[in-house]
Amino acid sequence: MEDLETIIMELLVNAGAARSAALTALQLARKGDFDGAEEAMKESHEFVKGAHKIQTQLIGLDEGSGKLPVNLITVHSQDHLMNAMVIQDLAGDMIELYKRLPPAN
Repeated sequence: MEDLETIIMELLVNAGAARSAALTALQLARKGDFDGAEEAMKESHEFVKGAHKIQTQLIGLDEGSGKLPVNLITVHSQDHLMNAMVIQDLAGDMIELYKRLPPAN
């Protein structure tokens, strides 16, 4: 098994990349590039899938019994994942709203 810190850092990186891709999707939609926004959102969702896979691995290792140490980086990675998921939800709704607006000149 990989070093626990490495696994947690992978979770953090995936969550951060998901957040960045969702924010990129918003920027693209604001410019009217809805195809680009859709691609960025797909990328964001793939990063969240990767983060969830790691999170599930960590939960399995812990077995609900506190076997894994909880430290600041673990909490930080979980916070990043939850923020990425919230941003994804909001970005998806905002992109739909941008689609309803008339094109900017």
